[in-house]
Amino acid sequence: MAEKKHTKDGFAKSVSVIAIPVALQCMLQSSFSIIDQIMIGTLGEVNIAAVGLAGKFASIYSVVVAAVGVAAGIMIAQYLGAKDEEETMRSFSLNLFVSVVIGLLFMAVCMLIPGPIMQIYSKDSQVCAVAAEYLKIIAWTFLPMAGATVLATYLRCRQRAVLPLLASVVAAIVNTLLNYVLIFGKAGFPKWGASGAAVATVIAQMVNVFMMLIAFFVICKREAISIHFSIKLQKMSKGQYLLMLLPILANEFLWSLGENVYAIIYGNLGTDACAAMTLTYSIQGLLIGALSGLAQAAGIIIGKELGKKEYDSAYDKAKRLIRYGLAGAMLLSLCLILLRGAYVSIFNVDEDVKQMAKQILVVFALVSPVKVLNMILAGGVLRSGGDTKLVMFIDLIGTWLLGVPLGLLAAFALHLPIVYVYLLLSFEEVVRLMIAAVLFRRKKWMQSLA
Repeated sequence: MAEKKHTKDGFAKSVSVIAIPVALQCMLQSSFSIIDQIMIGTLGEVNIAAVGLAGKFASIYSVVVAAVGVAAGIMIAQYLGAKDEEETMRSFSLNLFVSVVIGLLFMAVCMLIPGPIMQIYSKDSQVCAVAAEYLKIIAWTFLPMAGATVLATYLRCRQRAVLPLLASVVAAIVNTLLNYVLIFGKAGFPKWGASGAAVATVIAQMVNVFMMLIAFFVICKREAISIHFSIKLQKMSKGQYLLMLLPILANEFLWSLGENVYAIIYGNLGTDACAAMTLTYSIQGLLIGALSGLAQAAGIIIGKELGKKEYDSAYDKAKRLIRYGLAGAMLLSLCLILLRGAYVSIFNVDEDVKQMAKQILVVFALVSPVKVLNMILAGGVLRSGGDTKLVMFIDLIGTWLLGVPLGLLAAFALHLPIVYVYLLLSFEEVVRLMIAAVLFRRKKWMQSLA
């Protein structure tokens, strides 16, 4: 009995060491994003919509580089579980190299053709002009974001998740202060509006990656870890690595592309509808971020168990993490429904936009428990064994066979209001969860790289 209690305590400690800092980091970023939106919101609906749409395209890169972080997390967690420091460092180096290459490619696209990209999202010429300028500047965040993503993954796998959190705290404060200065032209600076917000984000991302680099070198020195950068793996062939990475990249890219199709649909429903949806993004990120740490914890903790070939333990811990996520999501959804009016009231927008935003938040609150379960089950558990094709198929079915067709039908054939369009789009989450649950119970995802 004492041994069982000790095991449970150890699991709870492992979850808290990873999940709480990650959750706080995501919530912190979303909280400051809300502050950013309030500042930009004073500039009117055009700027809100423009920043939201440009951010949607930039999010394609965020999702893709996060996919590399997922691959890094699978490899690092399993090799740490197998106590193979040499391959752990090689895994870190290879994924860092891949993320930087992807960052350079996305950066080139955003800087060369920002106007044509934004014209896909909106018919409003004013919105497109502001969005294109914002996108050109925000592209400078891609390289520091690449480094920060893989560094954060490495630190979390070593149960040092508090260090990326601290770096994010400093970066978020810098971002908010610079937003105030550059958006409104304070402290002798010109009034740059939405472009000022983009410049502030670039500087904050540079601060973030610089602090994480310092943390990386300090941890390696304290724990006598040999730092050597090599992109040549010893325990995994290039083919095996690509078989793991490419499905994640394809999955996250196509999922993000689907999310951008949704943004195009919202943008073509009108500037007010697009602004209403944009207002909800930060609070959506805040709630999902509050439980995102469980998905990160699932990937790392279960990955280490699989690396040790403790399959029964991995399955049991996965079920417990899923239960934690469901309980937390239901509680946060209730809070959102009760407080949605207070949240929307802080923005300086028309009353029609506020009403639409409140209705969208109700739909999100109802769907968010399903979203959280998908995040933990598909994004964390099923991927931890390295067979990433499973999750790719789940997301392709949900987004492209259900979500996109339903969105296009609702918006352009049935001409429904944005709230009902969003409701139909969200049905894909239910289908994805049903498929993921079946795959989880079959246990074929439980594999060891070591």
